[in-house]
Amino acid sequence: MSVVAPRLTVERRLLREHDLVIALDEVGRGALAGPVAVGAAVLDASRARRRIPEGLRDSKLVTELRRPGLATRAADWVVASAVGWASPAEIDERGIMRALGLAAVRALAGLEGIDPRTADAVVILDGNHDYVTPVSGPGMTIQTIVKADRDCASAAAASVIAKVSRDAHMVELHDETPMYEWVRNKGYASALHRDAIRAHGLSRHHRASWAIADAPTLF
Repeated sequence: MSVVAPRLTVERRLLREHDLVIALDEVGRGALAGPVAVGAAVLDASRARRRIPEGLRDSKLVTELRRPGLATRAADWVVASAVGWASPAEIDERGIMRALGLAAVRALAGLEGIDPRTADAVVILDGNHDYVTPVSGPGMTIQTIVKADRDCASAAAASVIAKVSRDAHMVELHDETPMYEWVRNKGYASALHRDAIRAHGLSRHHRASWAIADAPTLF
């Protein structure tokens, strides 16, 4: 079955009414260990007229080998990009939706020279729930779009950029706790990861509120 490539239909429509489109997408929401990350990618009218980077897809549809190069091309294509993070401790303390909001607000704050509160910008949020406004407060125009990371090129760019950053972080953590095989599973609930939790318990990087050994495979 062929995979439909993301397009710029939504972005170009929104850019007739706004100067900027800022796409957000999360990575790591279902993992047992490690932070959750939210990528942000910004387009303006001139960038939206450029060719979409070849091979750009939702990060789940891109092989691990190809993601780093694609993330670089995506970052070069957009006006600006950033990744925001929320730690396992924040996820345990505040819940995953609040943590996603924290990571999103941090990603937006990391966009150099762009303040979505003062710029004429609309924020595309992948999914059907606005987890940004409860953390940021009012003042931004948020548009939720189901499957934005599949259909909207800007959201696909945010997805790949965030995925590569989070995967690199989990590989770094692997050296500290190699028994969990994070270099392979990136903190998700693989069989080896669950077996390691049974054998060794939880590390400080696990989400203690939900990291149980018999959790279902989430990827």
